[in-house]
Amino acid sequence: MDAYAAIIERQGGEFVLDNVSIEDPRDGEVLVKVAAAGMCHTDLTVRDQYYPTPLPAVLGHEGSGVVEKVGRGVTTVKPGDKVVLSFSYCGTCPSCLKGHQAYCPSLFPLNFMGRRLDGSTPITRHGQEVNACFFGQSSFATYSIASENNCVKVADDAQIELLGPLGCGIQTGAGSILNALCPEPGSSIAIFGAGSVGLSAVMAAKASGCLKIIAVDRNAGRLELARELGATDVIDANTVNAQEAIVAMTGGGADYAMDTTAIPAVLRSAVDSTHNMGETAVVGGAQLGTEFSLDMNNMLFGRKLRGVVEGSSTPQVFIPQLIAMQKAGLFPFEKLCTFYDLDQINQAVEDTEKTGKAIKAILKM
Repeated sequence: MDAYAAIIERQGGEFVLDNVSIEDPRDGEVLVKVAAAGMCHTDLTVRDQYYPTPLPAVLGHEGSGVVEKVGRGVTTVKPGDKVVLSFSYCGTCPSCLKGHQAYCPSLFPLNFMGRRLDGSTPITRHGQEVNACFFGQSSFATYSIASENNCVKVADDAQIELLGPLGCGIQTGAGSILNALCPEPGSSIAIFGAGSVGLSAVMAAKASGCLKIIAVDRNAGRLELARELGATDVIDANTVNAQEAIVAMTGGGADYAMDTTAIPAVLRSAVDSTHNMGETAVVGGAQLGTEFSLDMNNMLFGRKLRGVVEGSSTPQVFIPQLIAMQKAGLFPFEKLCTFYDLDQINQAVEDTEKTGKAIKAILKM
């Protein structure tokens, strides 16, 4: 099948738009006509080769669209179904069978290696193979080959162009609160970084009943939006020592903290801003090999630090929950989104990482 895709050809390069050919779905695969795809920070870190996805590659891992065709053995979706595409997992290992799909041992090869596990790719350009299968979808294209596991069926009347970011960034922020940290009603939380992940966490913290929600960032506009979405306090890290301010605001430290920045010094501040029994989640994806340090005696007194991938979510369960929350007015993630056409993808990149105009860019196909 002919398709149109955005391709990263070299480390740090711009996206190049070109015609490609996409295979029919194999056993267990689904061909999706992509309606839209969110742009996530992980797309840009792979562009910069923080993770070793081989290039040239079609990226994109927050796709949504309509099922066009299914391969043999697919039973959970059919042609005509609207779907959100999330991360890929094996579905058969102990982690997956226990409902911890985000911690599948095959997560890295299934999502980052640019190939099916047999080494093949479903995309070619002018007869040459192009790396694909990014998060099991490579949805910066008008058509995507996905696996059945990473397809989440949604209602026929769903606003499908809006929903793609639920597959990764927004799921990560909300799930880190609702599935991983699980703060008690009345508790306090400090969220470092007010991008799409951090702001999703703010909304989830409000929905979970946190009474003090502190957002930390260097962008005044994003801090203002954080207040609108539920933050009770904001800290401009350009002018204020966030750790000291949080300890003072909470009378000794927050119950919970979350770092979305992947900056070691910020993670240290997040941990140190909690009280003795506080818990911190690290969700930012740093370059492979990045290390950080903590004061061992500070940790000794009951503090906890945990990593969270994809919001510790089972996408087929959690994404419909987020859609229901949005419909009820409890999770207005649409306020984060700015739409672009696919051929504006490089403008969307600039607005996301340079000017900060876009918090969650969504590319319409």
